[in-house]
Amino acid sequence: MTDYKELIAEAIYDESLGLSKDEIKGWIEIPGDESMGDYAFPCFRLAKVLRKAPPLIAADIAGRVSDAEAFAKVENVNAYVNFFIDRAFFAKELIKDINEAGESYGRSNVGQGRKVIVEYSSPNIAKPFHIGHIRSTVIGNAIYKLYDATGYDTFRINHLGDYGTQFGKMIVAYRKWGSEEELAKEPIKSLLGYYTKFHEEAEKHPELNDEARETFVKLEAGEPEELALWEKFRKLSLEEFNRVYGMLGIEFDSYNGESFYSDKMERFVDELKEKGLLVESQGAQIVDLEEYGLGAAMIKKSDGSTLYVTRDIAAAVYRKETYDFYKCIYVVASQQNLHFKQWKKVLELMGYEWQKDCIHVPFGLVSLSDGDDIKMMSTREGRVVFLEDVLNTAVEKTKEIMLEKEATGIDVDEVAKEVGIGAVIFQELSNNRIKDYVFSWDKVLNFDGETGPYVQYTHARASSVLRKAAAEGADLSKTENFDSKYLESDSAYTLAKLIYRVPTVVIEATDKYEPSILTRHLVDIAQAFNKFYHDEHILVDNEDEKYAKLALVKASKTVIANCLGLLGIKAPERM
Repeated sequence: MTDYKELIAEAIYDESLGLSKDEIKGWIEIPGDESMGDYAFPCFRLAKVLRKAPPLIAADIAGRVSDAEAFAKVENVNAYVNFFIDRAFFAKELIKDINEAGESYGRSNVGQGRKVIVEYSSPNIAKPFHIGHIRSTVIGNAIYKLYDATGYDTFRINHLGDYGTQFGKMIVAYRKWGSEEELAKEPIKSLLGYYTKFHEEAEKHPELNDEARETFVKLEAGEPEELALWEKFRKLSLEEFNRVYGMLGIEFDSYNGESFYSDKMERFVDELKEKGLLVESQGAQIVDLEEYGLGAAMIKKSDGSTLYVTRDIAAAVYRKETYDFYKCIYVVASQQNLHFKQWKKVLELMGYEWQKDCIHVPFGLVSLSDGDDIKMMSTREGRVVFLEDVLNTAVEKTKEIMLEKEATGIDVDEVAKEVGIGAVIFQELSNNRIKDYVFSWDKVLNFDGETGPYVQYTHARASSVLRKAAAEGADLSKTENFDSKYLESDSAYTLAKLIYRVPTVVIEATDKYEPSILTRHLVDIAQAFNKFYHDEHILVDNEDEKYAKLALVKASKTVIANCLGLLGIKAPERM
């Protein structure tokens, strides 16, 4: 890809300036006002070296580099040298790069194969996979895809919540009120019913909580009957989860959850004791973090059972020793901020310097448009919105919209699935991840707003233009070699500049763990393409003009599909 800052640096470079090419490149700015050019080089800091007024320095540089091939105009305005890119040159180089890269356009090798682990989704087994899980699931998947696209060796972990006292409660509930037949018919809804009943009964009979704690201790000890029930719940849960993951097109490299580390924790309990970090508090074992403003990190309860911090210490060390990661990213809701601060501080006190490479990527809450805050949903009370139901509803609503629009010549069911599920994913990723937001069907499925369906429709529109051109006898191979002077209009240049920025935007979104940076840029590309589509006559009689414009349509289609793919969304050819 042509680096225009690099071209400017090479053109400006002169030993008398006392600057290296990299230093010159670092000084180059992008003006906020397009009338001031595409790039600008400020000359203020050269005044002392050259003993000359900055405007005179700018005039000298502008005169020296004015014939640079890539620029239509180079001029000095006060202390700045302003560079205006030659639009035909820009379009030619850009589309050539996209044609050569194809599906790889936007990808890079900045990661140089360094190992990055991304932990995301991580639902609790034997509980519903509800709408509240969608944020970790799709944000995590997008972050994984972004790291993969920037050349890192990525590894996806679904750290299942498959351990803890709640499984003592579930086992007790199943033994008292469950049935094999009911469980086989509707596993998760049945388990939710048992769990809800346990809490209802425990309010009247508190001794049930003691029974549940004792049952979990037996599970930790590997008692065969408890273990067999737990394994059954885990297997049934994974089957349910994988159906939803299949709808979202999401896969994992590991499902090692909390239980995987059950035999690895004593090593770290012993290590904490040896290093004088473990103290007793009301029968429990804790690490006192009061001096850091982090309270107490509980390592073992008074009954000897372990907690999240203990298991996360074991998991982090296992991952470092097994994968030697460059980064280990945890995509977990912001409500867990204190937990991650405590856990990282404990790792630091234990002497594990690499804890700084464990990154907590928090996200805000999602609430339903009818005011039912998903944070308030409770599996204890049985009030949940199943994620699978949300995805199925999105597909059905999309299908209704398509039938109302009398869509023809397409597989309505398949496209409704791609668009409906894509709409839900796009909605999640279009918001800054740390912000709370309201889930609204009207916004999600809007074909005209800044939504997934709008971007997908733009891709389908580009596909339609290319199909129509081919149907009228156009040889689309001629889009590989075209006269770019027909791509100098404002609408064509605006679109081309946005497409050019995609590789940089992908890197920025990766570095900031923020898929919404790419999502918003993709909306900008879609809007720019639609303006180009409306402003320009594409299938004109002039062959040279037609193939130039088709080349930009084809490049736009490729880039939109690539960006949607990085977000985990399909790009339909027809809608």
